[in-house]
Parts: sequence; C-alpha cells; structure tokens
Amino acid sequence: MSIISDRLNKINPSQTIAMATRARVLKAEGRDIISLSVGEPDFPTPLNIAQAAIRAIEEGKTRYTDVAGTPELRAAVAERFRLDSGLDYTPEEIIVSTGGKQVIYNAMMATLNPGDEVIIPAPCWVSYPDIVTLAGGVPVVVPCQRRYGFRLTPEELEAAITPRTKWFFLNSPCNPTGVAYSAEHLRPLCDVLLRHPHVWAFADDIYAKLVYDGFRPATFVEVEPRLRSRTVTMNGVSKAYAMTGWRIGFSGAPVELTKAMNKLQGQSTTNPCSIAQAATVEALTGPQDSIRTMVEVYQKRRDIVVGMLREARGLSCEIPHGAFYVFICIEECLGKTSAKGSYLGTDEDFVMALLEEEGVATVHGSAFMSPGYIRVSYATDTESLREACARIQRFCAGIH
Repeated sequence: MSIISDRLNKINPSQTIAMATRARVLKAEGRDIISLSVGEPDFPTPLNIAQAAIRAIEEGKTRYTDVAGTPELRAAVAERFRLDSGLDYTPEEIIVSTGGKQVIYNAMMATLNPGDEVIIPAPCWVSYPDIVTLAGGVPVVVPCQRRYGFRLTPEELEAAITPRTKWFFLNSPCNPTGVAYSAEHLRPLCDVLLRHPHVWAFADDIYAKLVYDGFRPATFVEVEPRLRSRTVTMNGVSKAYAMTGWRIGFSGAPVELTKAMNKLQGQSTTNPCSIAQAATVEALTGPQDSIRTMVEVYQKRRDIVVGMLREARGLSCEIPHGAFYVFICIEECLGKTSAKGSYLGTDEDFVMALLEEEGVATVHGSAFMSPGYIRVSYATDTESLREACARIQRFCAGIH
C-alpha cells in the first residue's frame, strides 16, 4: 500500500517548473539552451528594496511576526490598494503570505467543501485547477475563444454557474495569454455575479502593473463595489518589483475570510519571512520608477517576439496587453514532422522537439488547459530573445 495520499495523487507537478528543470539539466550537460519557459523577471530587485532588507537584518528584525504580516506591511498593502485601484481595505482585511500562490491555496482550503465548483477561464495558470482539486473542489474550466481575444464572455460565465459554484477566478493580465480586462470588459461579468449572490470572485492581479500601450486594467471591487463582501483581491511583489525569490503575496478580503486564512496559515507556514516583509514595505511605499523602466523594456521585447514569431511558418499570435508572455497558436504545425524526424502530434511533442533540436525551452498550451498553443516568456535579455526567435523560425521552416 502506498504511503502517498489519494488527495495528492489527484494533482500534477507544475508543468512550467518541469520544463524549466529540463532546460537546466540540458544546460548543465553543456547544451546551448535558451529558456523562455519561466515566468520570472530577469531584472535584479531594485537597490532601494534590497537595502531595506539589509537594514532590517542590521536592526535585528529577524524574529517571528504576526502570522498575517507586520502591522506596518499590512498598512502599506492597504494604502497600495487604495493608490492603485481606489480599493478601501483596512489592515484587518489584509493577509500577507509566502507568495501569491499561498494566498490562493489558503483561500481555497478555507472555503471549499467537497464538490464545490470553481470557474476557471482557460487558458489559465497551471496551478489553479490543481489547487482547487487539492482543496476538495471541482475545477470548472471554461475555454475562452481566440476570436474574443481569449476573454471570458458574460454568456459563458452565466452558463458555467450552477448551485454548486463557490468561486470565479480571473487573472488579469493573464498568464499565459497576456490578455487583460479593462473596466469596460469587467462590467458585464460583474453584472452576472450580481445575479448570483452565492458566487465569490477571486481577482488575481499579480501582473496588473505590467501593462503596455497605455492599457488600464481594472479589478472587480473597483468596477463594482457591491461585490466587495464576496471578493478576494490578490497581488504581490514577485512580478512588478522583480522579487520572485522573496516570496511575498498578499490579499484584501472580508474580515471573516481573512481570519480564516490567518487561522490556516498559522497552522502551516506561520508568518512570511520577516526580512522579505521589511523589503516589501519599501517596495510598496518607496519610489515606483523601477516599474516604469521594466515596462518600457518589456514592451520593446514583446514587439520583437511578436514580430519575429508572426514571421515563422505555421505560427500565429495576438499582441498581449500585459504580463510578459506571448501565447502562440501552433495548430498548423501539428500532425507533421520536424526536420530531424520528430513527429509533432501534440503541443507537448512540439515543445520537446524544439528543446531537443534547437535548444529553446517553452511551455505547451495543454499545461494551461489550451492544447494547440505554446507559451513564450519574454522576461529575458533582448539578445537571447532574438536568437531564440530565430531558432524557432528555423525549427518551423523545417517542419514537413
């Protein structure tokens, strides 16, 4: 009899992490590998933030904090929500966790009963369905059509809601598509939610500061304050402040739910790292210039990647509004053979052949519940991006 629980056997390892690990293994073996598989900024953490962490160490801020985060940080999070989106959360409605993923996990574990349904628009981040499953819920994946810009329509949301629906997830800008929702896009979705008072909304806004071409993303409570009593607004510092390794995420939510998440966190990880919390106070309250600098660079990289991959035979893609990914349709390449003889029956076959034959690591669309696509991250240096795109062009040219 296996020691591993049935609950754990129902979920899969993160496929984005798996591709990144495979790329590292090949690189360690001496292969020339360019990884476009990881959702991680290539910029260093801004100096003022790093210096704040050093000061915290020197001042002895190395002990346990409140489980939900230091009062100073929770106040800073509340103020940042107000400044960025006009959201009025009190510090008691804020919890700080070890990354945004823990916020999601805490919320699902604290609220889902067996059989409760969670609506997840696809393409979606790889971890959503597995977190829901691990918490005993049922992920209801709703495919979003490319002709609608991969945005969920109000009709699709309405059709997906049942008496068992507990949550509706929305990630804007979206990983993997880069699609974002403005206030105009969110309004009809909010109207649907108002008609179904048993459904809670989870706004994953982790990429909200990384938007291009003057696009202004919106979030649920900003558009419809009446949803405040059943919405979790989640954000963090990993993407916008290049702080992935610092592991800080946070959310604003009604006090009852925040207390429940705090109770769960108190019996799991307890407080996030005290040093990382001190650095996050500086990130949220200090100069924001570094974000503008990164956004300008990302937009130039996005344009390079979209331009070069649209020239590749058999590939097509939309221009993303935010994040740092391009979601590329490869359907014309499937059912064919690569130049070196690999049969490309699926999108996973495509990414594995691309990695083995050209040394470019990407992630297959099936990992994001959308077969027939691949995701490319442009969070890497421009020279490497150009070379990687040239290799992808060469790979596609050899498909027959």
